[in-house]
Amino acid sequence: MDEKDLKIPQHVAIIMDGNGRWAKKKHRPRTFGHAKGAKVLEQTLEDADSLGVKYFTVYAFSTENWARPYEEVQIIMNLFRDYLISAVDKCNRNNVRCMVIGERTRLDADIIDAINNLEEKTKNNTGITFIVAINYGSRDEITRGFRQIAQEVKDGKLEPDEISEDMISSHLDTRGIPDPDLLIRTSGEERLSNFLMWQLAYTEFYFTDIPWPDFNKQELIKAFEKYSQRDRRYGNVK
Repeated sequence: MDEKDLKIPQHVAIIMDGNGRWAKKKHRPRTFGHAKGAKVLEQTLEDADSLGVKYFTVYAFSTENWARPYEEVQIIMNLFRDYLISAVDKCNRNNVRCMVIGERTRLDADIIDAINNLEEKTKNNTGITFIVAINYGSRDEITRGFRQIAQEVKDGKLEPDEISEDMISSHLDTRGIPDPDLLIRTSGEERLSNFLMWQLAYTEFYFTDIPWPDFNKQELIKAFEKYSQRDRRYGNVK
């Protein structure tokens, strides 16, 4: 399918899986795979932008990833530090708006400061919106959202019968962001792994055996070709 004939999803979400296994096959440490994956992410963001994607969300570090070996977690956090600092100028040059979702209090103070700085410095950019999920878990996100709603009910600011799907969405980390049209997961796994479970209710899924460090523009186009062939329907809408 020619690129001009592709139906481009407005919002693409990606579970970037397979960094560690990719590195192991090359007899390198898992951290080598994460470093390569970070470079692939930067290129894939550019590719998605060039193809016309408006929102691009990636699962960078889950609430469950803290259980990984300490050294691996520290390497990943250092990759975040480097990226969050260097991304400001690059994103501004490319008109990219950056957002970070997830529970931040467990992150180190300098990482939180870097997140806040990146979001503030890029908030007026009008190009692709790049959303990074760090210390993110969908169950945690929904739990935090419901706690906020419960507090509003307790404080008399909200009646229980005023709670709607839209209100719940407005209390999630992704408030103001349209739900993903397409989810891509690499490296052969076919599960959500606690990622955007509320938001993915009507999302098309694309699974590939390609590990994330080997993902490229051609693979992204393959995902868009599959998406273009699907007849999108929402609920009872015909």
